[in-house]
Amino acid sequence: MRFIAILSCLLAALAQPSWAASSPGMRSLEQQLASLVATSPADVGVAALDLKTGEMVSINGDEPFPMASTVKVAIAANYLAQVENGRRSLDDRIGGKSAARQMEAMLIDSDNHATDLFLRDLGGPKTIQAWLTLNNMLGVRVDRTIARLLSDPRNLRDARDSSTPRAMVDLLKRLDSGQLLKPASRSYLFDLMRRCRTGKNRIRGLLPFGTQVEHKTGTLSGLSTDVGFITLPDGRRIAVAFFARGGTDRPRTIAQAARAIYDGFSMAFRAPLTATFGAH
Repeated sequence: MRFIAILSCLLAALAQPSWAASSPGMRSLEQQLASLVATSPADVGVAALDLKTGEMVSINGDEPFPMASTVKVAIAANYLAQVENGRRSLDDRIGGKSAARQMEAMLIDSDNHATDLFLRDLGGPKTIQAWLTLNNMLGVRVDRTIARLLSDPRNLRDARDSSTPRAMVDLLKRLDSGQLLKPASRSYLFDLMRRCRTGKNRIRGLLPFGTQVEHKTGTLSGLSTDVGFITLPDGRRIAVAFFARGGTDRPRTIAQAARAIYDGFSMAFRAPLTATFGAH
């Protein structure tokens, strides 16, 4: 029994995303984020990963939060994966419009009806969950349609339709690296996320003018979320996930955290290599 317990622990550890050890610069950023979260009246979870160096920071990174409309990234990715294997097409008619038009509505304008049309066409939330499980994406749950989510009694601690910040960043990393989608599909998805019209006061709120952001927001009563990618001036891209529930002024907290991450990762990369990666 002891051997089985040890083996189970090892397998669980291997199943978790692998992150690079934090550098001094990242520890400083993590402390700054921790202070921001501690003074916020909301319950906040944050994760950010440098897709080039593997450096990451997280605060409450393993705490499940409702995804709200950020789940639409996974739904779109699953549909595009099926386009790649020939089972579906962006020219298919869904709800009287092409899949391409409906996907634009889902990701750019966060159209809930378009989202549920995709879910119905794909076979329901269980299909998305099966895809996540098949790809060993732990910490992300898809249980209900958007209509059902909105009609059910609100509980921001409900484990259904939730993700941890670290799990969401892992999903974003896998999309970026080509593990889940081929380059053409990945570019198509990220272009739609770049054109997102919602939540301009969240990730984008305090970033320098012209900063490239590809993201998807989510909103419920008492909940604000935003996930995606921030491109730094040197071209590095940071995968980020922000979840804030309860309290007040949640969008501003997300904007402040996004700006801290933008500045912190920019400064950390300019630090000596021995400080970031250790002497060799």
